[in-house]
Amino acid sequence: MAASKAQQRATNKYIAKAYDRINLTVAKGKKDIIQAYAEAQGKSVNAYINLAIDEKMSREAVGSPTRTATSNMAADTIDGGGDVLGRSESRREGSAEE
Repeated sequence: MAASKAQQRATNKYIAKAYDRINLTVAKGKKDIIQAYAEAQGKSVNAYINLAIDEKMSREAVGSPTRTATSNMAADTIDGGGDVLGRSESRREGSAEE
């Protein structure tokens, strides 16, 4: 069932308040590869990219003052808390939300 316009507005308002957005540009064809990897892991593209970033940062940032915040965000992503958009984010590419 599709969400009502009021529900969409409420969701968009919450996302704008609680999350920062990053516009990621990849080479032609790479988006499909990333989507395939994410699906193979049972994750959305958003969750997969966040997890990859968190893992990379945790390996490189030992002793960094932002490590604690990054570790907390990684836990949220692994627990599903960082995956608000779910599997539909790729269908909304180019929308006003970005």
